[in-house]
This record gives sequence, C-alpha cells and structure tokens, in this order.
Amino acid sequence: MSATTPPGSITGKVHALGLTLPQPSGPGGNYVSTTRIGPLLFVAGQIDPAAALGRLGDTVSVEDGARAARAAALNIIAHVVKAAGDDLAAVRRVAKLTVFVASTPDFTQQPLVANGASDLLVAVFGDAGRHARSAVGVAALPRGASVEVEAIVELSV
Repeated sequence: MSATTPPGSITGKVHALGLTLPQPSGPGGNYVSTTRIGPLLFVAGQIDPAAALGRLGDTVSVEDGARAARAAALNIIAHVVKAAGDDLAAVRRVAKLTVFVASTPDFTQQPLVANGASDLLVAVFGDAGRHARSAVGVAALPRGASVEVEAIVELSV
C-alpha cells in the first residue's frame, strides 16, 4: 500500500494483491455501465479485450479463461469504486455474478473458469465478496472475448 492509499481502501487491497485497477469502461452501445437502485449496484457485463480471445474447449485453455474472468472482475471492482468510493466498508455484499463463457458445445468446465472472478472478489472483499453465481456457456461474446462477467453488488453508501 502506498502512502497515498488509505487503509481500508479497495484500491489498497487490489494493490496488495499485485494488481492495478483499470479505468472503468464505458458502454459499448445504447446502455449504461452501471445502474443503481437503492443499495444495489448492477454492473453491466465486463470483458477485458486484452485477455484471451476465442472459445474455451477450442483455442483458449481453462487457465487462460480463468485469467480473463479475473480481469473482467477487476473491471467490475473499478466500477464499484467509481460508484461507491474507495472504501471496503462501502461494499456490504457481492450478491450475484453471472459469468458467460464462450465455449464449444462439449465444454463443461465453465465453473472452473468462473472461479477466476469469484476468487478475486473474495480476495478483495473477504466474506462480503462471497456471492451466488451462474456460469453459463455461450456460442460467442462481444469482440471475441472468451469471458464476460456481470455483477449485482449491495452497497452501504
């Protein structure tokens, strides 16, 4: 943690894991990246165009897919910081993740890929990062991404 990163900050926790928060991405169409209804923050599907492109069960390994899911979850965290401030206490709970995995019809390890996102959220938010989750295989994702992750997060602020 740097001298400018206060204790209890989300950014500090991310840095302690050896990662850097990206700038929150803008929408890729006629929608918004986040919507807040009361304490719930809905984060639109996030991809990392620098992560593995292609489909699991074809050109992308489970390990590369998990890294792509982790990168997408890092983008979700960036949106949480933008919406709620850089305070770990502002996140009451990561309520739900949906992880879309571009995969061949016979690929069945979507949950292993999704663990890349889930593990990061628990590492950053502790018990508040434990969530319900769906891991779904799909034929294709935007921009050729191998993984897309969307989230519902309960905030206290």
